[in-house]
Parts: sequence; structure tokens; C-alpha cells
Amino acid sequence: MTCGITLHRGWCGQALLHSKPTRGLRRTAAATRTGAPEQLRILHRSEDVRQRLIPGHWEGDLIKGAFNRSRVGKPVERKTPFVILCRMDGCTAETPPEGFSRQMKKLPEFTRASLTYDRGTELTCSPELMDPLDIDVWFPDPHAPWQRGRNEKTNGLHRQFLPKGIDLPCVSQEYLNHVAMPINTRACQALGWKTPAEVIDKEIAEFRSRVALAP
Repeated sequence: MTCGITLHRGWCGQALLHSKPTRGLRRTAAATRTGAPEQLRILHRSEDVRQRLIPGHWEGDLIKGAFNRSRVGKPVERKTPFVILCRMDGCTAETPPEGFSRQMKKLPEFTRASLTYDRGTELTCSPELMDPLDIDVWFPDPHAPWQRGRNEKTNGLHRQFLPKGIDLPCVSQEYLNHVAMPINTRACQALGWKTPAEVIDKEIAEFRSRVALAP
């Protein structure tokens, strides 16, 4: 296994694609410490994204360690729902963009179109996240966790391996990949008893087939 995301073998290690569907103008406003700009509110996402009709749209969160002195990033894909765990090197505002980018750049480009992230101060550097990933960042309404339902549903799963109070600086990316594996290879009734890894593999294979058949 070489890609550093999970131990699943279906698509990791294959060449990344460089074409992706047009999404319109990329948003460049950053979140402020008092809230998200109006143009970045979740209500402006397209209907396809809201209804989970297309892959590539993620919900992001941070798992916080003991005394909030360490963190791990947790983006989950909305349609599949495939989870990535990202090691964070520090607790400054700059570390989430770097941590998310380092792991998500290993995905095929079309699978990283947008990230819906919690309001707060962690992503005050959202333009820095957009630049290396070429990704749109959205922010939910205040006190509305149901607007990031995929993220909420996976919280209990990762806490089996990363319980509250754990000393996260001692957790390696290799261990986080190991933690993500049972989450991504767990059959889900909502997916027709397929696993998130199987579903995202299928999405990638279908996209590559469409690209290969395109004139």
C-alpha cells in the first residue's frame, strides 16, 4: 500500500487524474473569527451537492486530543462516505490546511471538489487550503450540526480507536491509516451493504471510463 490514505487496494497507487468537471469560479474569501462570509454559506451549495448525487464533496472536522493541545483532521466524503484521517503537526491556524492538503492531494483530482467545514477559527487560512487543492470551502450555519450529517455519523466510529483524552502528537499517519481502514471497509445498509471503499472505487472507475470514451 503506497498512497498513505487507507489500506484498501482498489485505487491507491494508481495515476491521479488531472481533469475534472467545471465548478464555476473558485471562492477565495476566508472565514473570519466572527463567522463565515455570506457567499461561503452552505445554502449556496448546488442541489447535486446537497442531495449527495455526485462524489468529491467532503465534510471536514478536527478530532481534538488531550487539553486541546493536539488535533487530527477528519474529512469524510458526502456520497460514499469515505473517511480520511490526517495527522496535524501543531495547533496553529495554519496546520489544518497543511494537514488536509497533504492527505487529500493523494486522491484523484475530480474527487476533491469542495469541503464543508465547521465555523470557528481553525480554517481562517481557508485560501491556503484552496490553493494547493483547488477546492471550494463552505461553512454551515451556526449551531446546525445536522448540516454536516456524514461527519456526525462517523464521530462514534473513529472514537473507538481515538478516545477522548488520547495524546495525539504520539499518533503517526500510519496508525491513522490503520484506524481509517475498518471504517472504510465496513458494510453499510444505506450503501446497499457495500463498503465506502467499494463505493468510492466504483465512482473512480466509472469516471475513468467516461474520460476514456470521451472524444
